[in-house]
Amino acid sequence: MQLRSGKPFVPTALDDLDTSIIELLRSNGRATNQEIAQRLSVTAATVSARLRRMEESRVMRVVAVTDFAAVGYNVLIALGVKVHGRHPRDVARDLAKLPEVLSVNEMNGEYDLELLVALHDFSEINMLLSDHISGIAGVSHLSPGVAADIVKFEFNVVPL
Repeated sequence: MQLRSGKPFVPTALDDLDTSIIELLRSNGRATNQEIAQRLSVTAATVSARLRRMEESRVMRVVAVTDFAAVGYNVLIALGVKVHGRHPRDVARDLAKLPEVLSVNEMNGEYDLELLVALHDFSEINMLLSDHISGIAGVSHLSPGVAADIVKFEFNVVPL
């Protein structure tokens, strides 16, 4: 299997200790290695080594995440994009450069690409769709869906 970077990906097996470390960090991202070690009855050096191995193997990473609504983004749009005349990956790379775009996914199905977009308010929708996105070469059709309510939003979380 290969990742987006083109580098071969070799899955790293997670044992119970790795899973427990990840779960503790999910519940408290500020936990120190010493705190984690005490909770799991291992040494802080063991926790440090496990974290380093998991980060180096790209199984996990520790990051700060902001809530988009807390920083003024009040509109979420799921956007289906049909592409014509260019390879979808090239169009996806151009779309990914737009600061409002949170994610771009190549799709199988009705749309070639799917975007998740965050805007400050509804007044920005027309400018984004008409001026920015539809102006990108290869974009032939847009199908926006404005989120009416967010029932579940978990970022970067894979069930363990």
